[in-house]
Amino acid sequence: MFNYLPPLNDHNLPYPDTLHPIVVHFVIAMVLFAFLCDVIGYFTQNPRLYEVSWWNMLIATASIFVAIIFGQYEAGLAQPYEVVQPVLNLHTLIGWSLSGLIASITGWRYVIRSRNPENLPIPYLGLGLILVAIVGVQVYLGDELVWVYGLHTVPVVEAIKEGILQ
Repeated sequence: MFNYLPPLNDHNLPYPDTLHPIVVHFVIAMVLFAFLCDVIGYFTQNPRLYEVSWWNMLIATASIFVAIIFGQYEAGLAQPYEVVQPVLNLHTLIGWSLSGLIASITGWRYVIRSRNPENLPIPYLGLGLILVAIVGVQVYLGDELVWVYGLHTVPVVEAIKEGILQ
C-alpha cells in the first residue's frame, strides 16, 4: 500500500514546499483586511466597506478549514522533535479554535448584514479586535515553528533523519 504514496523530498513532503503557509497567509490577510474595512467603514459611515468586509470574512471562513487540513497533514510529516511539540500543540489548538471563532463571527456578521447592512454594532468591532489579537498570537507561533524550530527545513529534516534531534 505504501508503494503507491509519493516519495518524500528533502523537506519531508510529497510536494515541493509547504502549502499550509500559503493558504493560511491568505486567511490572515482576509481577516485583517475585513477588520480594517469594518473600522474604516464605521468611522466614515461607508456601508460599501461593510460589504467588502463581509465577503472577506466569508472566504476566510472557508479558507481556514483548507489551511487546517494542510497544517495537520504537514505537521504529521514534520516529525516534530520533543522541544517543538508544546509550541506545535498550542499552534494546533489555537488554529482549530480560530476556525470556530471565525465561523461564528461570520455567522453573526450574516445576521447583522441581513437585518441592517448599513450599520455595525460596537460589540462586533470589539470582537473583531479580539480576533485580530488571537490571529497575531497564532502568526507568532507559526513563525516560531519555522524560524526558530525549523520545521520542514532541510537541515532540521536531515538532523531528524540522522537521529540528532529527538
